[in-house]
Amino acid sequence: MSIPNQVLLLVEDCPDDVFFMRYALKQAAITCPTHVVTDGQQAIDYLSGLGQYSDRSAFPLPTAIFLDLKLPFLNGFDVLSWLRNQPSLSQLPVIILTGSSESRDKEQARALGVLDYYVKPATPSMLRAVMESLNHVPARAPLDASRF
Repeated sequence: MSIPNQVLLLVEDCPDDVFFMRYALKQAAITCPTHVVTDGQQAIDYLSGLGQYSDRSAFPLPTAIFLDLKLPFLNGFDVLSWLRNQPSLSQLPVIILTGSSESRDKEQARALGVLDYYVKPATPSMLRAVMESLNHVPARAPLDASRF
């Protein structure tokens, strides 16, 4: 399953979790490109098109982000708060994929407008449900990479 022109960004610092996410995507037959960054600052740099992420043909803006909460440098909430304050990116769908099942984390994530919240590990059925929900996200203006 893949939506044309769909690109995913996985923000995850644990190599094992990256491996299992890629495995679950493969098992769910989700074939869209998935870019990985390993900390909160890299996520912001990627989304801003800074440094090594300045080539949008190699590092296109994602159509959805899978975001861990426990990250080095800047945590997932820092990234999510930054994202929601960027006019050109504020409507980007974010799916929390974390080890935290704490109610306060779920409440804070929902207050910051996440599409959904899942506790690791990712499963093929969960990923299929996420991809299906992305089909129903209200249409928004295309992201304009030239603004970065």
